[in-house]
Amino acid sequence: MISSAIIPQPLARLPWKLIFLVFGICLVGLTTLYSAAGGSASPWALRQGVTIVFFFCVALAVSWIPENTIKQLTFPAYAAILILLIIVEAVGFVGKGAQRWVDLGFIRLQPSEFMKPAIVLTLARFYDLLPAGDVRRWRGLWPAALLVLVPWALILVQPDLGTATMVLLSGVTVMFLAGLPMWYFMSAAGAVAVAMPILYSMMHDYQRKRVLIFLDPESDPLGSGYHLAQSKIAIGSGGIAGKGYLNGSQSHLDYLPEGHTDFVFAAMVEEWGLIGGTVLILAFLMVVRWGMQVSKRSPTRFGQLTAAGLSTTIFFYFSVNLLMVMGLAPVVGIPLPLVSYGGSAVMTVMLCLGVLMGLERQQRTKSRLS
Repeated sequence: MISSAIIPQPLARLPWKLIFLVFGICLVGLTTLYSAAGGSASPWALRQGVTIVFFFCVALAVSWIPENTIKQLTFPAYAAILILLIIVEAVGFVGKGAQRWVDLGFIRLQPSEFMKPAIVLTLARFYDLLPAGDVRRWRGLWPAALLVLVPWALILVQPDLGTATMVLLSGVTVMFLAGLPMWYFMSAAGAVAVAMPILYSMMHDYQRKRVLIFLDPESDPLGSGYHLAQSKIAIGSGGIAGKGYLNGSQSHLDYLPEGHTDFVFAAMVEEWGLIGGTVLILAFLMVVRWGMQVSKRSPTRFGQLTAAGLSTTIFFYFSVNLLMVMGLAPVVGIPLPLVSYGGSAVMTVMLCLGVLMGLERQQRTKSRLS
């Protein structure tokens, strides 16, 4: 918070530490996109900048919504997104081999992106309404499991393994934080391990290839493993301090595919090295830490679960991408939020941050009144 003697009071009440962190991350993304385009603001950096500003304004608007209003809107919003996912499956727009969008004429909407924050809010509201004594009973598990698994299945068949994974991770995290018995999660993990051969057989061919390349990266270096091989080369060639801004050969010479989207971290580290990559990771971790502090200070169960769930959603977003581009996890198509080109990830993270800023503002308001 900044003194209202310097700027107007509504602006002074904004969490400026968080805002500076977020815009610092966005600046890294814009400079990397500028470099990836060969030192040009088009076609990526300028459009990404406009997208960031627009969704930041949306986040500010969301931050003014009272917590009680969010509670009332949670279940209707979840139902609306679920209906949109069913519509996608029935008549959705097909692009790049996937059916993930609803064509509204003026915009192509990807409902699965809204489900990432929505599943956190929905489960937080469910456990907020559930009596504390019922959390560790069966009625604390099966309704929550259905709330997670129905959209997860609808997204998985689009197919969109990355988004389905994010929805599942976020949902399971809220269930864990709500206090469900540990043996539930251990049993589920064991069941998944036993069912892995069946799940593998149900995957699409390109998804199977991603798993095989993850297990043996050198098996097809010029085919399915090309993205990962070039990503590792870009990261390794950056060294400690990098090759210097605008001097990344892997992205500039088109050796690194998707250097402006899923593998933007590799393009950035090639130019800024281990130092630049570490600074970016620390910035993300500080954003997550800020969100967890909001959870810790929240006086309501809904606020605690929502803030912790949205913070871990952001954590999963960037951590899965980093593991992916470094070859420590299969490639599942999750971009680096606020850095990769594209509006979907920006929208999701800004919505999460908007709710978090709203919870933090209401905490400060209550503390001043008490």
